[in-house]
Amino acid sequence: MTTSRRFFLAAFGDPGHAFPMIALGAGLVARGHEVRVETWERWRPQVHGQGMGFVPAPEYPVFATAYQAAEPYKAAADAAQVTRQAISDWRPDACVCDILTLAASFAAELESVPWSTLVPHVLPLTQPGLPPYPLGGRPARTPVGRSVWRAAGRLAHGALELGRRQNNEARAALGLPPLPYHQTGLSRTLTLVATLPQLEYPRRWPEWTRLVGPLLWEPPGAPEIKPSAKRPVVLVAPSTAQDREGHLLRCALAGLAREEVDVIAVGDPALVPAETLPANAKLVSWLSYARTMPHCDVVVTHAGHGTLARALVSGCPVVACPAGGDMAENAARAEWAGLGVRVPSRLLGPRALRVAVRRVLADQAMRRRCASVAAWAGTHDAAGAAARELEELLRRSG
Repeated sequence: MTTSRRFFLAAFGDPGHAFPMIALGAGLVARGHEVRVETWERWRPQVHGQGMGFVPAPEYPVFATAYQAAEPYKAAADAAQVTRQAISDWRPDACVCDILTLAASFAAELESVPWSTLVPHVLPLTQPGLPPYPLGGRPARTPVGRSVWRAAGRLAHGALELGRRQNNEARAALGLPPLPYHQTGLSRTLTLVATLPQLEYPRRWPEWTRLVGPLLWEPPGAPEIKPSAKRPVVLVAPSTAQDREGHLLRCALAGLAREEVDVIAVGDPALVPAETLPANAKLVSWLSYARTMPHCDVVVTHAGHGTLARALVSGCPVVACPAGGDMAENAARAEWAGLGVRVPSRLLGPRALRVAVRRVLADQAMRRRCASVAAWAGTHDAAGAAARELEELLRRSG
């Protein structure tokens, strides 16, 4: 029988980071543990709804700008004092910090609480022969390719060294010792990598990493559409954060308007006047991907990791049209694995999208590969696997 322990989870409040942490927390609660989640105020009801305590997180800039390169690290150091008080008051047995949530890792270390990292996407560590993350490149297959990635790796090294130096400056301000390695947000005790093994390039995995599978969660109450099975169904699931003007949405609707498919599109109805909506399309502002994607044949997406993983565990191949962040990396991984087609942003238009959807629909081998991913996911409890790794961490630490 598992001994009940206390876990303090902390995540940057963007859905791509908060939702995997909520999924992990729900898995820990299911195994009898007490959980508190520190994230943005907007997720308080959802956290409470999963049987967990809520702690409002300090909201600060995560990404550096050209003018204030060190500001996120300084802000994280300031925010760490707030999180430290929450940890001190509750005294958890362990903390789990999202890869971007440096304040929580600082705070856990200050309070001498064991902490691990949750990576809600592919592992962002580069090795010889692999392209720098998140460039969106493919593994080298020739000596020339390997030399190109070595050169790119040397350029990336400078940015990583800058990040390490700025992180250590923030640590020094808190009285913490400097770290000798790059990627300081990854715990060298335990880092949980919440992605599909099919999306990971062959690599040497550090002994402190564990690939647990994608941690997927969505807010309850989202509507569901059950399409008819008369012809293929294409779900258009863009990122509203990366494409506020709806470029992908409009390209998909225009490109597929005369195709023998049914289109379900998710987006702001104000972006597409009702009189211009094609006859074969439905446009909704919100949708349950978990209940709708298993009925679809293709998902058109910007390739945010959560949407991409949800499509693949539903057995759905993707047309990936990356817009920003780690989307180029995710799209490259999906295409490399034979689970979708990538359309670079510079080529995105109605015709390119139409051709990509046709290609996916015609590729039976791709569909079989996606079905195998869904079969793997159906027998693999990612939240349970992550929870067991955390339990083992506590057993090892006594």
